[in-house]
Amino acid sequence: MDNKMTLSFISKSSNEGFARAAVAAFATQLDPTLEDLADIKTAVSEAVTNAIVHGYGHPNGIITVSCVLSGKSITITVHDEGRGILNVQQAMQPLFTQSEDTERSGMGFTVMEAFMDSITVDSTIGQGTIVTLTKKINNDIMAP
Repeated sequence: MDNKMTLSFISKSSNEGFARAAVAAFATQLDPTLEDLADIKTAVSEAVTNAIVHGYGHPNGIITVSCVLSGKSITITVHDEGRGILNVQQAMQPLFTQSEDTERSGMGFTVMEAFMDSITVDSTIGQGTIVTLTKKINNDIMAP
């Protein structure tokens, strides 16, 4: 049977660390490697940060993170009800950003893709964005 977890929090940047720790703790049920956990935490950080910075841009929005453990896989969704993304394909291109903040590199989706097995992005202007991240945990020990 699948196991599920959902948490919601306001779009304050200080909650990004909470989200990554909560998802990592939940994922430990799959007995992942430390590298797998680091990958998951990095991808969650990027998705939550995108929701905070680009989805809302203020600390009054709600971000919902849901996880499903199924077999040896974890599926994580990060959902905001913020501005939405006008052109998802363009936003997923490396170095693309519409942020005026010079600290933003436009690499969030690229990082998520690098650390997860799959990523999908569904977005509607004025209604928000759902980022779905999936990672298979291959914890089979191979004999020498």
